[in-house]
Amino acid sequence: MSARAAAAVPPRMLSVDRLSDRLANILAEQIDSGALRPGDRLPAEVQLAETHGVSRSVVREAMHQLRSRGLLRSRQGSGAFVEPPAAHQPLHFDSSVLGSLSSVVQVVEVRRALEGEIAALAAERATRTQIRGLRDALTALDAAATAGRDGVAEDLAFHRKVAEATGNPQFRLLLGFLEQYLREAMRVTRGNEARHADFARAVRAEHAAIVEAIAAHDPAAARRAAVRHMVRAARRLRV
Repeated sequence: MSARAAAAVPPRMLSVDRLSDRLANILAEQIDSGALRPGDRLPAEVQLAETHGVSRSVVREAMHQLRSRGLLRSRQGSGAFVEPPAAHQPLHFDSSVLGSLSSVVQVVEVRRALEGEIAALAAERATRTQIRGLRDALTALDAAATAGRDGVAEDLAFHRKVAEATGNPQFRLLLGFLEQYLREAMRVTRGNEARHADFARAVRAEHAAIVEAIAAHDPAAARRAAVRHMVRAARRLRV
């Protein structure tokens, strides 16, 4: 497809929030569907801006996202061209998962599947030093609550400590990727917990149960505790 043909793909006008994400997703869909094929040159920046009703800075950011995902390659003085499909695609979630509560809950469900097995492996493999680190992470969570902070950073740090206790660095990397989709959701649940004292106590007990199961080197109990924590976290999102 030529740049002229690409420009003929029916445009989709965009709303005002996260315009660069939305434009990146539209262009990615055209690449995935074959409307834009490997080797095709995208329309010029100004043409894309006019077609989709956005500024050129929005177009530049969208193009940057697509290059970082390996979908486009820029050639000096020639423009941006669609890359052939990579043998190994980087992990990527559509930014729309941040746009609705139900989608965020779906990400929490993904995390639930991971956290259960992570906790079970941590129970099998955690060293004394790592168990002390988990107890320290619990103390940091308590300190954040006492200081009136939302504790999101401390909560994420706690779960990273559990992942580290597996001895498998890939789990920590994967949880780190998911964090970008969960920070706002966790702030929502923390806000709910601030209004419901029983929620805060429940979360403290859920974290403590995970630590105690790992310290006891009981994989089944650790798995149950972690899954229960994620199930209840999803419920707290909806309050």
